[in-house]
Amino acid sequence: MPTLIIQGEKKNYEKGCTFEDVANEYQVRYSNQIALVIFNGKIQELFKRVDKDGVVSFITTSDNIGHKTYCRTATMMLIKAVHDVEPKLRTKVEFSVGYGFFCHLFGDVEVTDELVLRIQKRMEEMRESALPITKRTYPLDDAREIFREQGMMDKVNLFRYRRASEINVYRMDGFCDYFYGYMLPNTSYVTAFEVKKYRNGIMLNLPPTSDPTVIHSFAPREKIVDQMLLSNEWGHKMGIDDVGDLNNAICRSEVSELILVQEALQEHRIGQIAEKIYSNSNIKFVMIAGPSSSGKTSFANRLSIQLRAHGMIPHLISLDNYFKNRIDTPKDENGNYDFESLEAMDLVKFNEDMTRLLNGEEIEMPVFNFVTGTREYKGDKLLLGASDVLVLEGIHGLNDQMSYSLPKESKFRVYVSALTTLNVDAHNRISTTDARLIRRMVRDARTRGASGRRTIHMWPLVRAGEEKNIFPFQESADEMFNSAQIYELAVLKNQAEPLLFSITKDDPEYYEAKRLLKFLDYFIGIDSSELPGNSIVREFVGGSIFNV
Repeated sequence: MPTLIIQGEKKNYEKGCTFEDVANEYQVRYSNQIALVIFNGKIQELFKRVDKDGVVSFITTSDNIGHKTYCRTATMMLIKAVHDVEPKLRTKVEFSVGYGFFCHLFGDVEVTDELVLRIQKRMEEMRESALPITKRTYPLDDAREIFREQGMMDKVNLFRYRRASEINVYRMDGFCDYFYGYMLPNTSYVTAFEVKKYRNGIMLNLPPTSDPTVIHSFAPREKIVDQMLLSNEWGHKMGIDDVGDLNNAICRSEVSELILVQEALQEHRIGQIAEKIYSNSNIKFVMIAGPSSSGKTSFANRLSIQLRAHGMIPHLISLDNYFKNRIDTPKDENGNYDFESLEAMDLVKFNEDMTRLLNGEEIEMPVFNFVTGTREYKGDKLLLGASDVLVLEGIHGLNDQMSYSLPKESKFRVYVSALTTLNVDAHNRISTTDARLIRRMVRDARTRGASGRRTIHMWPLVRAGEEKNIFPFQESADEMFNSAQIYELAVLKNQAEPLLFSITKDDPEYYEAKRLLKFLDYFIGIDSSELPGNSIVREFVGGSIFNV
């Protein structure tokens, strides 16, 4: 009879009971659904049986790992529902939009409102039936054969490069699939979901982490979706839809051409944005914003080169130079300086300087000294001529309050983000947030000496700042640029893995590090020497020709 220590209490349980049995006893103490347990320092799914003594703590759907587990299980339900309703259709989970996932349905069947309603109803039936979800470990070749029989050739291809000798296969009502991450014990746990027709596919709308029981109204983000679909099209043209395809290209020694084509596509896109700016003589301020590790600085440099090719004279300026002196910087609720808030910027001085430039006056440009925490002047004078344009890069660039005094027609706003569209396989998407986190981890270790543990620890605060100061303004941009490269995670892998392996079991960030290591294990690494000097990826791995 195993003895478990739970929240300081010792309790005996019958041998062979599941962690779900244990969680059900303690659920009353939690406002959100228990999704997983930590048993003796290791995350366990609820259908796992208790076979020895140990210490147990709980993970709920309001925790990041628990919420991902909820979304993953809902995704499997959607895929199964599509299969049940229309067996001719196959589902590909493409990318996130708001709190949901956009999916394509492939097959000789039109996606109609009636079809989507049938999928929704089938998922509801599955929820009410509490279909059990089981996991079984198979030898690699046996797992590949299971997926081959189900027509999941993307998984057969992916596991060709699997280093482990075994694969975990999940089963739900006779349907088998593979998922990167944990699952809930049965379909009744997925209480809230919504399936909607959207463009030429469907949206699976799910609750947010902050409110994991309620579906929020779907808010289309058309410009973001346009960029994601464009990147999907680029990948499809190159024959790279998922990690297995990328690994195939690496093994065929096609990676050099792949990198050059991807860089050429990005350069063409930057040229299109430059052409649009050049064609409007009223534009004097190009405002560039985007979340952390989106490659804003490299993009700004490459855009400046394209503007020069059009005969313009760009001046690249960081909005950070208009920080208030540190002594005047506001603090957050914890008493720490809030450098990401709009109130940390000297809006009056910025607007005064930009207005004077627009009026044909000469000004002296400031430089912020991050060591002393003060704004300095070093005789850098600027006067705008007819062909001059300011390229201003900073997190508040799209916020009209940042440039409140400037005429709307004088501003051109660009939103930059790393919108990852490469999939692990058809049912396992790669999170844009994960890709940016890996970018930042590699860059911070190289440029700031920061450990992987510290970067992961700070990431929730970074994300909270983005949700408040950046994402609300993204759809207001005149243009969007996707800085993600289809090959980049294979390059970042080589520098990210040692940082993640250095995080130990004693660190709170261990579980996230372990998850990211498992994710990177899907990729065959690429040496960064293959990258051109102006690649945005070089902003993170080093060797850029720009001052980034």
